[in-house]
Amino acid sequence: MTFDKEKILEYCNQISENTLMRTLNIEYTDAGEDYLVATMPVNPSVHQPMGLLHGGASVALAESVGSAASMLYINSDHSEVRGIEISANHLKAKRDGIVTATARIVHKGRSIHLWEIRITDEKDNLISLCKLTNMVLPKRKSEDK
Repeated sequence: MTFDKEKILEYCNQISENTLMRTLNIEYTDAGEDYLVATMPVNPSVHQPMGLLHGGASVALAESVGSAASMLYINSDHSEVRGIEISANHLKAKRDGIVTATARIVHKGRSIHLWEIRITDEKDNLISLCKLTNMVLPKRKSEDK
């Protein structure tokens, strides 16, 4: 299979329609053989009461980009991805602008994918460092869901 960055980004953005990713205005912006990048605007819709980027919004961004990245490694006709563990260290506050999440594969097994997701600001300051573990499962028949 040939790597096609534009098709990957189109696919990731298309499957995000009518989901939390759209609610948070997450957009997939770059892809490579071992990484996927998404951005999210920081504004009052993702703030906590003190006017800062909510840690939960950062985690939602991290899980979104890491899960989408795992989907690129599987045959979606036969398998599906489930996030089973995520951890985040929030290192710097952010009030406005854009944050960028870059998911890079750490381990790509048949049944487990481990991702490191770095969330940075416009000046490449590290805002959050996340780790996501995804499980690859056999796809269920529609009547089993």
